[in-house]
Amino acid sequence: MTATHPRTDRRISPIFLALVAVLGVSAWGVWSGFATNTGFAVFLFVVSGWIVSLCLHEYAHARTALHGGDLSIGAKGYLTLNPLKYTHALLSIVLPVLFVIMGGIGLPGGAVFIERDRVRGRLRHSLISAAGPLVNAFLALALTAPFWLGAMDDAPVAFRCALAFLAMLQVTAALLNFLPVPGLDGYGVLEPWLSYRIRRQVEPFAPFGLLAVFACLWIPEVNAVFWTGIDAVLEALGVSWWETAYGLEYFRFWEGEPPTGLIPR
Repeated sequence: MTATHPRTDRRISPIFLALVAVLGVSAWGVWSGFATNTGFAVFLFVVSGWIVSLCLHEYAHARTALHGGDLSIGAKGYLTLNPLKYTHALLSIVLPVLFVIMGGIGLPGGAVFIERDRVRGRLRHSLISAAGPLVNAFLALALTAPFWLGAMDDAPVAFRCALAFLAMLQVTAALLNFLPVPGLDGYGVLEPWLSYRIRRQVEPFAPFGLLAVFACLWIPEVNAVFWTGIDAVLEALGVSWWETAYGLEYFRFWEGEPPTGLIPR
């Protein structure tokens, strides 16, 4: 029998590499204008970039859990960045992508199964939960860096708007994930510090936490406050509301691309 190399469970998956390749090619297509359908190129760019960020989000949870004491993480394939290895592929990949298509919002999803009993120390448990949304926050900073550094002034409008829209998804994912609501990472950060009695009382509501958040977002007043906050964060990072709005218009290529003459410059 051939021995398995100890690092085999940490090799980057070809599926993830293919996603990165699609991201790079579509980004070049949008930037260069080579794509015959700019909107479709933006769609591929945003979707591939969003899935890559989801993979990195879950990898951060898994990697932090590994260093926290859960040595079973590697055998589950979570360190390969393969989205098909996630415990709930529907919640982790399919639904987030559908929500981007339907509503242009970064949906947080649950994916990796961590054996928490292997992890010792409340701080480690909190760090495991915080690792995912911190990746989204870092990606938001990285994607907006060209804006707040003034490097996007001469960039093609379509690329600028596509990048702004992808950055907006990272901001919404980070903020939603950090909400202290059962079932979300924000509550996972807080949970280790709560009493056993409170945790037992809250536990039955965890499967419905995300649904409750999105039900609240359907309330016009709450929705307005949420998007005002998102716009304020992006504005502070150098991204204007019209760039994200037109990014969504380009993304929905099946509805027709936005008239270039109406885009502020």
